[in-house]
Amino acid sequence: MSSLCVIAVMLAGHPASAASDPAVQAAVKQLQTRWETIKFEVPEGSVQTEKMNALGDEADATASRFPNQVDALIWDGIITSERASMASMFSALGLAKAARAILEKAYQMDPAALNAGATTSLGVLYYRVPGFPVGFGDKKKARQLLEQAVRIAPQGLDPLYFYGDFLYSERDYAKAGDILRRALATPTHPDRPLWDTNRRLVIKELLAKIPAKS
Repeated sequence: MSSLCVIAVMLAGHPASAASDPAVQAAVKQLQTRWETIKFEVPEGSVQTEKMNALGDEADATASRFPNQVDALIWDGIITSERASMASMFSALGLAKAARAILEKAYQMDPAALNAGATTSLGVLYYRVPGFPVGFGDKKKARQLLEQAVRIAPQGLDPLYFYGDFLYSERDYAKAGDILRRALATPTHPDRPLWDTNRRLVIKELLAKIPAKS
């Protein structure tokens, strides 16, 4: 199990694509749908890792095919982050650094794209990757990015969830509870039932831990 297994970047809650090019929309939608299937329906283990790595190759190819499309870059970064969470200790940090580079490029292009997708994903990397000397984790950067993501997408399930999770990890339990309850109050996504259901289950599980620690 990788020491970076806690990265677990799972930002599946973005609309498939806001790009006007139908080819980009279709390619990004396919990445998103396959990510969701592998993440939530394939049991953890070598098969899941192999499938995610293969999807990562496709995501890299899609981002290369559409280098100026922020949607493709965001999903390439998300899938690369997911690969890092499943990788061995030997390769996990390299994948996390690759994800950071991809997401930073997307962030510079449009921090608001896909419900603050790059902004949220970078924030997650910065608080879940270990800090120096092991990795590049930085709680201050994480807080800044996640707060920005919530400002950009105040009804975004993922920005709210990950900000709440960050606050929980920082032992700010009262504020974490407020943010997580806001997340549960957001409208459901009937077109994304697998992701929506799993995300809300995780939020409820985290909320259930808060009273004992408050």
